[in-house]
Amino acid sequence: IGTDPDIGLVVLADGMGGYKAGEVASGIAVRTVMSLLKSAVEREDLCLPDATSGLSRPGILLRDAVRRANMLINQTARTQAHCEGMGTTVVAGLFFDDRLTVAHVGDSRMYRLRDAELSRVTEDHSLMHELVARGFYTPQQAQRASAKNYVTRALGVEPTVEVDVTEVAVVPGDLFLLCSDGLSDMV
Repeated sequence: IGTDPDIGLVVLADGMGGYKAGEVASGIAVRTVMSLLKSAVEREDLCLPDATSGLSRPGILLRDAVRRANMLINQTARTQAHCEGMGTTVVAGLFFDDRLTVAHVGDSRMYRLRDAELSRVTEDHSLMHELVARGFYTPQQAQRASAKNYVTRALGVEPTVEVDVTEVAVVPGDLFLLCSDGLSDMV
């Protein structure tokens, strides 16, 4: 995990269980996102939207930082034998004004607690989530399934990765929780 309250950044990465060097991959992800965002936020005007992609400047910065982390993890996995096959999930949030921009890959999640109601901000990139969305399983059946933790998207597995970027409004009193599947599976 990483936080930088000065720029409003939070990051959580969870190395993929059962794979070599998952802790290396998650460490690279957190360090990369933290360092790239720190330097970018200090030198850029975050108010300017991007006319081409429709994303806000914080969304572009987060997306690009996560993509860069993916590239570094993938390169490390290909060039260092003890890291072959490593990967990680990631969820990151950048607070700016009255907004929160979220970027994520995999099944690490972000929740928002507002007025005593907990709602999920991110959607898992997992086999079970896709099967539930397509109607093959009910959410209750998915909780008991043996394949519920197979991720369909993760950092480091391929040279490029699709990063989901979301923006949500933030109001006073909102609390945000970042967690890995270690918590979300239990709760």
